Amino acid sequence: MAEDHEDPREVPWHPRLADRVLGHDGARALFDAALASGKPHHAWLISGPRGIGKATLAYKLASALLAQTTPAQTAQWISARAHPDLFVLERSLNDSKPRRLRGEIAVEDSRRLGEFFARTSGSGGWRVAIIDAVDDLSSESGNALLKLVEEPPPKSIIFLVCHLPGRSLRTLRSRCLKLPLQPLSDTDTESVLRALHLDPAPDEAELERAVRQSAGSPGRAIDLMSSTGAKAFDLFLRRPNGSEAERLAIANHFSARQQSQGDFLVFTDLLLGWLARAALAQPESAAGNRLSRLHQELSERRRIVEGYNLDRRMAVIEALGQVQDALKAA
Repeated sequence: MAEDHEDPREVPWHPRLADRVLGHDGARALFDAALASGKPHHAWLISGPRGIGKATLAYKLASALLAQTTPAQTAQWISARAHPDLFVLERSLNDSKPRRLRGEIAVEDSRRLGEFFARTSGSGGWRVAIIDAVDDLSSESGNALLKLVEEPPPKSIIFLVCHLPGRSLRTLRSRCLKLPLQPLSDTDTESVLRALHLDPAPDEAELERAVRQSAGSPGRAIDLMSSTGAKAFDLFLRRPNGSEAERLAIANHFSARQQSQGDFLVFTDLLLGWLARAALAQPESAAGNRLSRLHQELSERRRIVEGYNLDRRMAVIEALGQVQDALKAA
């Protein structure tokens, strides 16, 4: 069990510890070309779905910059969170017992970033900041960061990791060069997972299922490997028009209310994604419209179930029945 003071993000596959970046060669080449020009832009928005390697890319780009003046020590210092010219702005731990991650990046932490850039580089080279993630900024901390992006100090670069660019400050986005990343291929996703040396190691069937369900996100695949909700969804995929007994068998994975909360969210995430893809595959058709409406209905139903802590097993039974009715009608 983790100690009260430990950060739950400190795992062996933390982005700063990655040996390499897979699948984002285009973004890497774009930044390398800007750096080779001698005048790279000072702020880069690295966007894309969660878990596809945005932060990993940010750390690798930061490492390339910092290695220009500290080539021998850069990798070791970054791994140890000890590089004097790198600042990582992220959610901090609160003062409760046990300590928990704050819900957003506090304004005082954003101000510390300003103090970092006010200092002279320890090695005489670049000063680099990674914002992980822009989505976690409060309005106050976002405005504090905006001032730095608008008036950057010399020889400084900021990498802003962003999961949902449309929800971030428009003024902040407009001052950044964009590095949009795409989900990885199944082959690259599997390569990333195998390189992590997970403990315990997943069996081959579990690994294959997680890759298939991850939509190109190794980070999500890690969560899906041990998820009962993901296993239940795999049963659904085998027989979307299964019998009542098969639907009950799937729903029984969510019998215990408290234990099933996270699994219910995983299952419904996967189910809603499947419905969205099915609807998009039949645009402007009666079947596609029916599936699209069902997607909206189930999204709202999930919000109610979670908001009122309702019986998740019964919610799954009802959802599977509605999906089957929609498929039969289609």
